[in-house]
Amino acid sequence: MSCRIAVIGTGYVGLTTGACLAHLGHTVVCADIDADKIAKLRDGIIPIVELGLADLVADGMASGRLSFVMGSTEAAKNCDIAFLCVPTPQGEDGSADLSYVQRAAEEISAVLPFEAIVVNKSTVPVGSTKVVEKALKRPDVKVVSNPEFLREGSAVQDFLKPDRVVVGSDDQAAAMKVASLYDGLSTRVIITDPASAETIKYAANAFLATKLSFINAIAAICEGVGADINDVVVGIGSDKRIGENFLRPGPGWGGSCFPKDSRALIKIAEDADYSFDLLKGVITVNDQQLDRVADKIRLAAGGDLSGKIVAVWGLTFKAGTDDLRDSPAIAIIERLTKLGARVQAYDPTVNVIRPGLPNDLVIAASSDEATSRADVLAVLTEWDDFKWISPSTIATEMTGKQIVDARNLLDRKDWERAGFTYQGIGR
Repeated sequence: MSCRIAVIGTGYVGLTTGACLAHLGHTVVCADIDADKIAKLRDGIIPIVELGLADLVADGMASGRLSFVMGSTEAAKNCDIAFLCVPTPQGEDGSADLSYVQRAAEEISAVLPFEAIVVNKSTVPVGSTKVVEKALKRPDVKVVSNPEFLREGSAVQDFLKPDRVVVGSDDQAAAMKVASLYDGLSTRVIITDPASAETIKYAANAFLATKLSFINAIAAICEGVGADINDVVVGIGSDKRIGENFLRPGPGWGGSCFPKDSRALIKIAEDADYSFDLLKGVITVNDQQLDRVADKIRLAAGGDLSGKIVAVWGLTFKAGTDDLRDSPAIAIIERLTKLGARVQAYDPTVNVIRPGLPNDLVIAASSDEATSRADVLAVLTEWDDFKWISPSTIATEMTGKQIVDARNLLDRKDWERAGFTYQGIGR
């Protein structure tokens, strides 16, 4: 059954949610307060890098099932279901700031049709459905939790082929109506209470962050005992109880979700009188990994970075996105510049200095330009394009012949044959 849906907020979650729901046959109106963004979306210009999203948006608009408007009230006035996909930034104490969610609920309250449903799609702490209910002041409107599990770079695929759909509500009819939006998908639907749905989201991200910190810690041990982390990952990942996903060592984890959600879950635990020491340790290990990679680069430069040029390949927190939020690459660059290095960086999706980047960072137009006169090359984001770059070409550009491959992306033997000293993670 087709529904009329309002999506409030057109960030990663909102835009992907709106485009995919339209693809499933629903009529979707997406709203934002940014007039320039809405104008670009109406022209088919997608403000983020996300595989397959531009095509879905174009198809949705061509079919008439997807449209974009200014302001939440314009989107919500004729909807059956309104999705709140607004930011929940981290507060000073680590908790999620719900002010955007509350404001959105207050704005649409007066225009929502009778017995409409409001869905919390943003990542929100336990108890947020009650917060939204209070902001709405509409006893006839039910609030449902429907957390997203989208990975940047593969968000469309994750939405249309999900591992599960989670719906949390104290009202069975409202939960079933929201669950029915996904009837076209072949997946497991978990219907539960709001608190459990909200906890599932935080617990999932915290567990994935734990796996990443664990494998980075094991990689450090591998370096100390002479083991190869790649073989260790195959060995433990083959165990079905463990699985191989999220066991790839790297420079540390980041992005818009893991850091914020991990700290938020620690705060949620504190409010519930539990000290989540395990998760605190996960964050500590991640901070240590950033320090370890920066130190590898320092040592590769001879132990002193003053006046040295470090070439960096990759700025985004992962490949397949243009998102710089809490990128481990940037955290490492900041450590390098404090030690006196001049950093020249290239990333396929970043061609100018943007908010979140150090002002003294040099943005190169190509991978070759980034390595010009560099003493050390550091690979910090796993873009596939870097795999196919000729080592001999880079050898003529660089002053030094040192590589720190924090993603274990490059072919070690090829680069060593070209005269480079190669260091990976856990190898």
